[in-house]
Amino acid sequence: MHIYTYSEARQKFAAVLEQAENTGKVLIRRKDGRVFALVPEKTAVSPLDVPSIKADITTEELVNIIREGRERRDHDMNRGF
Repeated sequence: MHIYTYSEARQKFAAVLEQAENTGKVLIRRKDGRVFALVPEKTAVSPLDVPSIKADITTEELVNIIREGRERRDHDMNRGF
């Protein structure tokens, strides 16, 4: 983990932020000896937050595809696969 002086951190702020993001933590030491930790904020991301796609398919066609997949799955489960 890298420790920057306060002056270095001010001069290289973008690099300090980048390093904090890459390593998870950067320390900054002031002249009086106090040390501060710069830690990236964790953003809560839902696993359901996925980008949409453009599909040339109707709702009815999509529902039919899902039903066919479920029927095939149920058929395979009944056969012991």
